[in-house]
Amino acid sequence: MHLGLHLPQLDFDGSGLSRSRLTGAARAARDAGFGSVSANDHVLFGGPWLDGLVSLTAVVESSGDLELMTSVAVPALHHPLMLAKALVALDLLSEGRVVAGIGPGSSTADYDAVGLDFAERWQRLDEAARLLRHVLRGAQLTGPTRHYPAPSAPLSPAPFRTEGVPLWIGSWGSPAGLRRVARHGDGWLASAYNTDPATFAAGRAQLPAGMPAALVTMWTWVTEDDDEAHRRLEVLAPLLRRDPDTLREVICIGSAQRCAELVASYAEAGCERMHFWPLGDEDRQVELIAGLVAP
Repeated sequence: MHLGLHLPQLDFDGSGLSRSRLTGAARAARDAGFGSVSANDHVLFGGPWLDGLVSLTAVVESSGDLELMTSVAVPALHHPLMLAKALVALDLLSEGRVVAGIGPGSSTADYDAVGLDFAERWQRLDEAARLLRHVLRGAQLTGPTRHYPAPSAPLSPAPFRTEGVPLWIGSWGSPAGLRRVARHGDGWLASAYNTDPATFAAGRAQLPAGMPAALVTMWTWVTEDDDEAHRRLEVLAPLLRRDPDTLREVICIGSAQRCAELVASYAEAGCERMHFWPLGDEDRQVELIAGLVAP
């Protein structure tokens, strides 16, 4: 299984948000044999949230040859062409290591903040995906666009790689969402706290043969102390608007054995990549994930 590490865009343990923390996490992932680092999008959240693209740019050097993935970026919050411009710049600066994961977003607050109608998120994502495939992958742009006019000329500079930047689509696994993944994507990004192994396997079976599938936002705190695990859940659950007991069943918070069993069940369900998001102490958690949790 390809291991990914979500960069510390949120501060759960009081360590603060800083460049040194980002680069330290990236180095830990690199040294532990992970395959990628990732970051995602929010304008407003229940706590301070570092911008995803800026966070990835900050670790271009410290991440070595790891992939840099957005998991996910929300095109509507940026405008797809501006997002494409930033992704291409990051791809050039990293010499072809960017994987663009996009999704509609799940926060009405984010859409309100930029003056967009949350109810239009699916229409906007479909248009954005078509436009991004055109400018990032060289695909022909077919059909009319309502929200985003087609560019009058190719983006310049172009992506580092001749084949362009891979485009993965985020979906919680609805039939409509999986059809969108199959239509527009080079891969599927599922949300760890919005699925389970059986549901993931069922969604995986609906995708075209050979299309890769990943699990992102796997919140993680490996500990043998049940009280400590409970305290971490009590912090995380309100931010996600989830019941702590329900949330505990689907994420890697708890003993190494329990976390390893959950990860193994996803591997059996066809999950080829998993992106862990430690709730602090990234160096130690990366060490535990690589040594005790990963298949």
